Amino acid sequence: MPKNKTQQLTQGAMMTVFFTALLAITSYIPILTLVTIWFISFPIAWYSAMYDRKASMIVAVVSIGVSILVTGIKALPLAIIFCLVGFLIGDALRMKRSKVYLFMTTGISVLLSTAFMYIILVKFLNLDVLKIIMNVIQESYIRSNELQKAMPGVTAMTDEQLVQMFDVFNMLMPTMITMTVFIISFIIITVNLPLLKRFEITVPKFAPFKDLQLPRSVLWYYMLVLIVTVFIKPESGSFADTVFLNLSFLLSTLLLLQGMSFIHYYVHEQEWPKWIAIISTILALPLYSFVTLLGIVDLGFNIRALVTGTPRK
Repeated sequence: MPKNKTQQLTQGAMMTVFFTALLAITSYIPILTLVTIWFISFPIAWYSAMYDRKASMIVAVVSIGVSILVTGIKALPLAIIFCLVGFLIGDALRMKRSKVYLFMTTGISVLLSTAFMYIILVKFLNLDVLKIIMNVIQESYIRSNELQKAMPGVTAMTDEQLVQMFDVFNMLMPTMITMTVFIISFIIITVNLPLLKRFEITVPKFAPFKDLQLPRSVLWYYMLVLIVTVFIKPESGSFADTVFLNLSFLLSTLLLLQGMSFIHYYVHEQEWPKWIAIISTILALPLYSFVTLLGIVDLGFNIRALVTGTPRK
């Protein structure tokens, strides 16, 4: 057997063991889960970046099989999701794809695989995880509201307000799940790429956050959604209401990021200390409306030219 083939098989076996070990630690040692869960996909990503798709797919499938033998069937969803993520990250790196491509591919794959697992759990195991989570959140809010009613000088929410809040929360669930999945994907990429780079894998880079510039079409979409929700006002609880509510939430979040980007840009151009940008980022959430408005102005008008004196290209 040729030396390189032997090396390929040896490294494939090593990555399978490594993947299974990380998955087992994540499944059985809760105190380490918050650390190990972000690195489960690393072995598959490294192998996929080193070798062709056929070999990488074989290692991924074998890793899923071995991990099930070691950790049991309960770890199957995690094994599939992280093997898929690792394979796609490594394949994108081997093909010299951009970091944006890598991020979108990873996010979409996690979203689709999570949706597939959710359908399997509901259809075959009669286990609705989202419903369970929603029930826990609702019970928590109700208990908290009851405590507030017992406190003097504290204005608690009425039962009708609680129902309305839960209805909105349910309607926003698709967007919140999507955003959560992409945030998780971003964290996985962020923590694994530097590690892969240390193992001599060429990795791409994101442009600095201060240079983030969303397409201006985002602003027009936001204005269109705003006009529909304010003037047309779809019937509460209808499909159209749900769609426009989710679009409004998603577009507002993007404009919030645009506003935060401008703040980072301004701090950088003024050569202020970096801690000012960090504090501004922390304050962006309680000042959500102002920072979103700043993002709208930054996207719609050339206010960065006022900072640098350079017109936007």
